[in-house]
Amino acid sequence: MTFDQAMFNIYRRAKDEAGYTATIFLGMISERGGLPTAKTLINSPKPSDGYTALFELGRLDLTVEAMVLETPEWHELFTVDELKRARRRLNQYDYQVRSSES
Repeated sequence: MTFDQAMFNIYRRAKDEAGYTATIFLGMISERGGLPTAKTLINSPKPSDGYTALFELGRLDLTVEAMVLETPEWHELFTVDELKRARRRLNQYDYQVRSSES
């Protein structure tokens, strides 16, 4: 699976499993590509509306931050600071990352 496919997959899962249609997220992936979209969201000073919606639905596992941290093969695509930023955001919302240390 490519990173772009993984990003589209979390969009589909959010829609199918949580009933959340992330229209803006889908547009970002389609226009910019998966990696630039992920970096934009992770590096944003505040969580996206989609992140907040998934938090409210109890599905932070469907966020870009969780997908990146819980899939070791994606770690090399991000800087150490980006991985730390993603982990910090998830920790602030009491989400426990299910993966090896990044």
